[in-house]
Amino acid sequence: MSDDDLLPVSLRILRENVFRHAHHPAVRPRHLEAARAGTAGREIPFFPARVLLQDYTGVPAFVDLAAMRDVVAATGGDPQQVNPLVPVQVVVDHSLVVEEFGHPGARQRNVELEYRRNNERYRFLRWVQQAFRNTVVVPPGGGIVHQVNIEQLAEVVTTRDGVIFPDTVLGADSHTTMVNALGVLGWGVGGIEAESALLGEPVFLRLPPVIGVRLTGVLREGCTATDLVLTLTQLLRTRDTVGTFVEFHGPGLARLPVPDRATIANMSPEFGSTCAYFPIDDQTLNYLRLTGRTERHVRTVESYARHAGLWSAPDRRLAYAEDLVVDLGDVRPSVAGPSRPQDRVDLSRVRETLGTAREGDRLPHGAIAIAAITSCTNTANPGLMVAAGLLARNADRHGLRPRPWVKTTLAPGSPVVVDYLDRAGLTKHLDRLGFHLVGFGCTTCIGNSGPLADSVEPGGQPLTAVLSGNRNFEGRVNPHVSQSFLASPPLVVAYALAGTMDIDLTDEPLGVDPDGRPVHLRDLWPSADEVAGVVAESVRPQDYVAAASAARHGDAHWRRLPRSDGDRFAWDPDSRYVRRSPFADEARRPSTGPQDIVGARVLAVLGDTVTTDHITPSGQIPPDSPAGRYLRSHGVAVRDFNSYGSRRGNHEVAVRATFANPRLRNRLADRDGGWTRDLTSGEILPIHDAAERYAVAGVPLIVLAGTHYGTGSSRDWAAKGTRLLGVRAVLAGSFERIHRANLIGTGVLPLQFRPGDSVDALGLTGTETITIRGVDAITDEWWPQTVRVEADTQVFDVLVRLETAQEAAQYRHGGIIPYVLRRRWLGDSGRPA
Repeated sequence: MSDDDLLPVSLRILRENVFRHAHHPAVRPRHLEAARAGTAGREIPFFPARVLLQDYTGVPAFVDLAAMRDVVAATGGDPQQVNPLVPVQVVVDHSLVVEEFGHPGARQRNVELEYRRNNERYRFLRWVQQAFRNTVVVPPGGGIVHQVNIEQLAEVVTTRDGVIFPDTVLGADSHTTMVNALGVLGWGVGGIEAESALLGEPVFLRLPPVIGVRLTGVLREGCTATDLVLTLTQLLRTRDTVGTFVEFHGPGLARLPVPDRATIANMSPEFGSTCAYFPIDDQTLNYLRLTGRTERHVRTVESYARHAGLWSAPDRRLAYAEDLVVDLGDVRPSVAGPSRPQDRVDLSRVRETLGTAREGDRLPHGAIAIAAITSCTNTANPGLMVAAGLLARNADRHGLRPRPWVKTTLAPGSPVVVDYLDRAGLTKHLDRLGFHLVGFGCTTCIGNSGPLADSVEPGGQPLTAVLSGNRNFEGRVNPHVSQSFLASPPLVVAYALAGTMDIDLTDEPLGVDPDGRPVHLRDLWPSADEVAGVVAESVRPQDYVAAASAARHGDAHWRRLPRSDGDRFAWDPDSRYVRRSPFADEARRPSTGPQDIVGARVLAVLGDTVTTDHITPSGQIPPDSPAGRYLRSHGVAVRDFNSYGSRRGNHEVAVRATFANPRLRNRLADRDGGWTRDLTSGEILPIHDAAERYAVAGVPLIVLAGTHYGTGSSRDWAAKGTRLLGVRAVLAGSFERIHRANLIGTGVLPLQFRPGDSVDALGLTGTETITIRGVDAITDEWWPQTVRVEADTQVFDVLVRLETAQEAAQYRHGGIIPYVLRRRWLGDSGRPA
C-alpha cells in the first residue's frame, strides 16, 4: 500500500486543490511538494470553489467591496474591476428577532418588524444582487445559512468550465463546517479573510494534523445525535484539537445518516478543530436524493468520489496523527452548560451546575426564562425535530403545558421543517405547548432572543435558558439570562414543561396530568422506531425542491424593496445601518511597512477563554452603552435599535460595540462590562471613550489576555473594532485560529507569550508603558519569530503569531483590504500600478 493510499481523505482534497491550481502565480514548487507529501506544518495555498456569507458578515463584506470600488474609481480605475472572482452566496438569516411568540401570528409579525428595522440593509443587499457578478443573495425567510447550504447550495462535486472537482467552501461563519457532513471540505474564516478569497486570493494555511475519530457501535435507545455531539465536544476539547482537521471513519458511519453527521460537523468550532469531515459514502447519496438533487448528479458524485479516492472505506486505517475510538453505545443523554459547549452534563446531574438557591426568589431555583428550538445544529435534523414534535404530542395528550414564565419558541432553519411537521400532524401539538413558529432564521442562538415573558422580571433572580443551539457563552443568549444549556429539541420541550433546570429528568416528574398523576420524561419520550417511521412517511424530496425555488425569489416583502442601479453604491449620510467602510482608504496612502510600537498603553487585561462574543456582542444594544448613546444622538428611538449584529454595516456602531459585552471582565476596571481605566488620568471610562482619548493624544494601545483568546464565532468585527479602537497588538497566552487570522487581516499584530510566561507569571498589571521592538524586522522567510517587549522595567521576548508568508505580507500592508487593493489595482504608492 502506497503512502497516497494512507493519506486522510480531507488531505486528498487539499492536494487536488493545489495541483489543479498549479498554474497560479502564487503556487510554488514547494507548495506542490507539500501537498503531495501531506506532511503537517508545511504551507500550501487553498482556492475554495465558493464563498458563503450570512448577512451579519455579508453586509460588512460588501460594504468593504463597495468602498474598494470607490477607491479604485477615485484613482482613475474602473470600479467594476472590484468584483467577486469566485461564486459568492449570501444567505440573509441573522436579522430575525423573536419579538412576538406564543401565538399563531408570531411569525408574520416578526417578519414585518424585521423588514421595517432592516430596510436600509436589505436595500443595500438588493443593490449587491445586481451590482456584483458571481453573487447570489438568498433573501430572508429562506432558512439558516448552514441548513440552506447542505439542503440546497452544496454540490459535493462541482463541474466548471468542463472540469470536474470537489466542492469546497470558505464561509464567514464558524459553523460553515456543517457542510463537512456531506463530504464537502470547508470551514469558517473571518469576513475579511472571506473577502480576500472571493477576490480570487488564495488562503494560505499550514497543512494540519488530521485526528481520526473511529466510530463503532450504535446509539442506545433514548440517545440522540445531540447527545453524541456534546460527548464528542467534551472529548475533543480535552485533546486540544485547535488547528487540526478531525476526520470520522469506522463501521459506525454506516448507521449514522447525514443529518446526524451534520449535527456533529456543525459544532466543529466547539471542538476547536478547523473542520469535522465525513467522507462521501452511501449515506451521502441517500441525503442528496432526499433533498431533491437529480439522479444524474448523484451518480456523478458517486463516480467521481470512487475514482478520485474520496469514497469512504470504513475498514481502512489511514495515517492519522492520532486515532480515537468512540463507541456510540457509550453515549448518554446529556446537556451542556451553563456557559460552555464542552461542559457536558448527564441529565441526572444538571442541578449540580446551578449553585445554591437564594432566599426570596419568586420563581423556582434554576427557573427557565427561554426554551428555544433553534439553530441549524439541530433543526436540520428531521429525526430530532420529529422527536420534539412527538414528545410535544405525548405531553399534550397528558394535559401538560410549559410553565408561564418560560418563553417558548420554534425557529427552524428551513421551511421544509414545517412541511414535514404539518404532514405528520405534530405542528398543532407544538402550538398547544407554546412552540409556535416565530420565523426561519438564526435567532436565540446568536442573541436575537427578544424580550422575556411578561411574568419575568429582568434583574431579579438568576435565570436560565435551554436551547437546541451550539453556543451558550455568557451573555450570548439574552442579557438577562445568566446561564444557558444546550440540549436536543425534545429535551428543550421537556425542560419547558418542567420550568426549571433544577430537576433530575431521569427520575423526577415533569408535572402532573389532570387526574393528579405524575408524568415522567420516560412516559413521553418516543422510541427510535417511531421517530424513524414518522420521518420516512413525512419527509419528502419535493418539499426541498419547492423550498429551494421559493428561497431564490424571496417573499413579497423582499420583492417590494426598491432596487438601486449602478456599479457604485449611493451612500446615504443619514443611514445608521450602512456607512462607507474606512478600511479601503488605507490603500491610498503609500505603504510604509510595519513599525515598532513605542510608548503603548494597555486598553484591557483579560483572562482565559475570552470569546468573540465578549469582544463584540451580537445581541441587544443597551440604551446607555456607547453604541446606544451614538444611536440616540442621531435620533434613533430605543425601540428601533435592533441588534449589534444588524448594524455591523456601520463601523461607528461596531467600534462602539467592541469590548462592550456586560460580561467582559477587564482587570483595569473595578466593574464588569465594557469599562477600562484611563491610565493617564485614573478615571474609569467606557472602553470606547478611553480609546478616543488615547487616539487624540497619539498613544498606541495593546490588549493583554490569557489562553484561547478569540474563541467562538468567526466575527470579523471583533478584529475590525479592535483595530479602529487604536489597538496595535494583542499579547495573549494562545489564540483561536479564526480570530488570530482576523487580527492579521486588519493589521493588528497577534503576539503570544512563550511557554511558562503569562500576565501573572511576569507580574504584569496592565498599568505599564509598553514598547515592542523588532516589529520592523519581521520577515516572511522563517518561523517562528520573536519580538522584544519592554514593559517598564520588565523585558521579555514573545512569539510573533504570523504563520505564513501571506499573513506577513498582509500585516505589512495594514490588513487584507489594502493588501488586495495594492496588489491588484494600486501600487505601494497608493496610485494605479
